[in-house]
Amino acid sequence: MSDPFHDELRTAVRALCSDYGNDYWQAADEASAYPHEFVDALTEAGYLACLIPEAYGGMGLGVREACVILEEINRSGANSGACHAQMYTMGTLLRHGSDEQKGRYLPAIASGELRLQAFAVTEPDAGSDTTRTRTFAERRGDRYVVKGQKVFISRVRQSDLMILLARTTPREKVEKRTGGLSVFIVDLREAGDRIRVGPIGTMINHESCEVFFDSLEVPAENRIGEEGSGFRYIMSGMNAERILLASESVGDGFYFIDRASDYASARRVFGRAIGANQGVQFPIADAYMDIRAAAAVRDEAARAFDAGEKRGDGPNMAKYLASRAAWKAANAAMDTFGGWGMASEYGIERKFREARLYLIAPVANNLVLSHVATHVLGMPRSF
Repeated sequence: MSDPFHDELRTAVRALCSDYGNDYWQAADEASAYPHEFVDALTEAGYLACLIPEAYGGMGLGVREACVILEEINRSGANSGACHAQMYTMGTLLRHGSDEQKGRYLPAIASGELRLQAFAVTEPDAGSDTTRTRTFAERRGDRYVVKGQKVFISRVRQSDLMILLARTTPREKVEKRTGGLSVFIVDLREAGDRIRVGPIGTMINHESCEVFFDSLEVPAENRIGEEGSGFRYIMSGMNAERILLASESVGDGFYFIDRASDYASARRVFGRAIGANQGVQFPIADAYMDIRAAAAVRDEAARAFDAGEKRGDGPNMAKYLASRAAWKAANAAMDTFGGWGMASEYGIERKFREARLYLIAPVANNLVLSHVATHVLGMPRSF
């Protein structure tokens, strides 16, 4: 059953996105430029602060509403990847930060005065095994000194703040491999030459960078929660991240279906609409049903998260199913458009490249399969 508030929210987001059409996104893609105008418009409308409580200047909504926003952004042909991290990265601070930290940062994030887009977890050697994080934060009195490297850190050049996961106890000295990791708020405006940032060229315009920490000093008051408990804090944010990114894939999937079905109905070859051919219409219909199914699993995961569920089963499955459904829809759209699908002016090839990302990030789908096999079905660990 349709939710009236969600319908209103969809309509409002769709109206905002209509001011930023394919020409805008194509120009940003070709120039590898950050879409500042679009992000500013979302910020001014309050959408990037939808999960921040009203007491801190946000909209005070749930993950389910955040899903609606991101889905509609991507369904319009835009790319939520330019700004989505402000939603889920902020959650680490909101759920585990002190009252002082929340009061210091959340109102400014909600208003747009501060941008929190950078989430520094991944490392070149650790990959998906976060417990092998080597970036180290050594406690020295009232500060930590951070040394190490992170990779594929998106939007760090557009951020004022960064959430950083670093080791505070050597791995060989912890009882559990998930122990000894801590989370910090890094003020990038004060980092100076203690942080070096280098862009990583990728197949999509995603502002990915490698980041080097050269004895960066972080005040101890900027540590979130207890020292050594950072892995748990990060994982709670990752569950929200996977639900929200599933919503982007659902939006991408509907974008491809909308465009493919319209084009198939209008494009005429051999005296008839190509959509009259089952070889064209069946793959589109097949992909559409997969997207609807993925959206249902996403909705269930979002409701459970908003109700306090901490397990990762639903978020992981939502991300897996949505990313695969979007990729199926992307291929159906590319086949439907034929040669024109490769032409940048139609937007299909840009969204095609963007949709491919979520099959491997922020968690590879094979790791989702392993999680379900082990934690849901009770089979032995495969690694």
